[in-house]
Amino acid sequence: MVGSKRSAGTAVEATGSRRRAELLAIAAELFARRGFVVTTVREIADAAGILSGSLYHHFDSKESMVDEILREFLGYQQELYAEVLREDLDPRATITELVRRSFQAMDRYRSAVTIYQNEAMYLAQFDRFAYLRRAGNDFERTWTKVLQQGQQDGVFRDDLHVKIAYRFIRDTVWTTVHWYNPRGRLNAQVIADQHVALLCEGIMAQRG
Repeated sequence: MVGSKRSAGTAVEATGSRRRAELLAIAAELFARRGFVVTTVREIADAAGILSGSLYHHFDSKESMVDEILREFLGYQQELYAEVLREDLDPRATITELVRRSFQAMDRYRSAVTIYQNEAMYLAQFDRFAYLRRAGNDFERTWTKVLQQGQQDGVFRDDLHVKIAYRFIRDTVWTTVHWYNPRGRLNAQVIADQHVALLCEGIMAQRG
């Protein structure tokens, strides 16, 4: 009897977790498409086919929803970057993998990336979302450290301005989310490879 009660409880928890994930996915799509500020709890509930009151059984506010959406994406992104650094590759290979892992995250968390791009500066002014600024600083330190190491090793140009290079790579990679179509002809891997080629080889044809 005890085992049956535990099984039933586990099933209920699993169902609740799935429903919670479904609601977060719906909210993420609306926040990405319409904007966090203008999207209301009622609109999220309507899109989910439930009453607003039912949504509050899972989340106490839309701030809680966007908080969970962004934390999940950023945690995943940070772990991907950590994996690359643990591989201890040469600077060029590290930069290549950082670009590819960024697109991997974008492919999985497209709505969350869009929210981060559009709303991070607004949300970061509130104490609850102070981690957004810290995450951005952590990402910058990761990239600039690799770029600086590449300069020291003679892999990257001596006259490379590391901060400008980082911002160029950051903006080139992450703003792709505004036009990337996961169902289009170009998948995330192909786009990542093109970015790597442009960053490392430029657009000029090789001669001789």
